[in-house]
Amino acid sequence: MAPHCCAAMIGPSVLDCDMVERVLKAGADYVHLDVMDGHFVPNISFGPYVIECLRRHVPDIPFDCHMMTSEPENWVAGVAKAQGSKPGLLTYTFHLETTEERGNTQQVIDDIKSHGMRVGLGISPDTPVETLLKYGDQIDLALIMTVHPGKGGQSFMENMMSKVRKVRELYPEMDIEVDGGVKPATIDAAAEAGANLIVSGSGVYKASDMAESISTMRRSVEKLGQGKEDGDLTPMRSDKD
Repeated sequence: MAPHCCAAMIGPSVLDCDMVERVLKAGADYVHLDVMDGHFVPNISFGPYVIECLRRHVPDIPFDCHMMTSEPENWVAGVAKAQGSKPGLLTYTFHLETTEERGNTQQVIDDIKSHGMRVGLGISPDTPVETLLKYGDQIDLALIMTVHPGKGGQSFMENMMSKVRKVRELYPEMDIEVDGGVKPATIDAAAEAGANLIVSGSGVYKASDMAESISTMRRSVEKLGQGKEDGDLTPMRSDKD
């Protein structure tokens, strides 16, 4: 894969304000918020009010709102209230599976844009990447799930990297995000394929040193994805700094 110029960013998934503060202190670049409605996936998490509260605590940090909801169009206006201190800090990422069968994918994309948010489009492992590529010229972020949404205890699905490579070949400047089972032990495959936005949960929270885990994953993307030499990599840091 040819080197890309997209920023290498690590976004731990968070559930509350305390977690946000911890991961930002450890060097996270953005915050990944899993919004679950109990329909698209079995679990229920939080909604726009909590996202807005989190935004008040961190007005300048990018949020990626991962909408694991069966009707993402119903959440757009509420989530848009948490856009932050300047444009481009909030990405509204919804699953293609929830809209394509109902024929309103384009409508949701247009609505997100009309509310001033970046558009993210995600696909689950069983969904062909070609369905996402139909909208490639209209989105800011492509999310390739590397586990099945809503199911615990899964391992990183390396065979999904063919989807990442396909998107990167066609859209060299697009943000490509991977989510599910990503940690220092699996990051190289995602980095080599061309992913530049890395969502990590247990890979950060279960690490003995959260800051080192985040730094390791970022440096992998910089080296294997961006083609940087060792001397140009972001220095390792400690959350005690």
